[in-house]
Amino acid sequence: MKIGIIGAGNIGGNLTRRLTALGHEVSVANSRGPETLKELAEETGATAVRAEDAADGAEVVVVTVPLKAVPNLPSGLLDGAAEGVAVIDTNNYYPRQRDGRIAAIEDEGLTESRWTERHLGHPVIKAFNGTYAQDILDRPRPAGDPERIALPIAGDDEAAKAKVRALIDELGFDTVDAGGLDDSWRQQPGTPVYGLRADVEGVQKALTAASPERPADFRG
Repeated sequence: MKIGIIGAGNIGGNLTRRLTALGHEVSVANSRGPETLKELAEETGATAVRAEDAADGAEVVVVTVPLKAVPNLPSGLLDGAAEGVAVIDTNNYYPRQRDGRIAAIEDEGLTESRWTERHLGHPVIKAFNGTYAQDILDRPRPAGDPERIALPIAGDDEAAKAKVRALIDELGFDTVDAGGLDDSWRQQPGTPVYGLRADVEGVQKALTAASPERPADFRG
């Protein structure tokens, strides 16, 4: 597939490494310009592009930037994407550590990914937000392996969700459907599943045990 990755930090960089190794055509962008991604491009064979161009023709787009940077992404970011594009949101809200207070999340009770979706103007699938970046490189396992870990994903677009689940399976991980985007609070920071390395059953139990009340450490 043609895949666009917007954000080349730990998650974005390691997804670039894995997805190119699997044979996908990857375009990767960051906020500082393609010239700053020369080493990653040379290492992986990905194409470094401007953020405005990352989604062009893409069947999957990964948005993996600090949450506070989402409103600053180029307008019309997804205009050139392929029909039926699946947009993966890996972001987390860290009000005290990085993002500052976001009123719509704090006061309106929006899930972090619903807030991101509104800014992008396109449905998103929440995935990889509680995954250790190094695990993307180190912990892939074939289907059926007892050490294979599962990742929760949430979203409203069932076709996009199926595409993302298939891609994660190809990357070497199981998935657990965590419900629609309004249910994605179950995998936000501070919940039992956040950062959990467990199989399908363990992830299901952790999602069930989540509380909708945002932990104090993750409130602005």
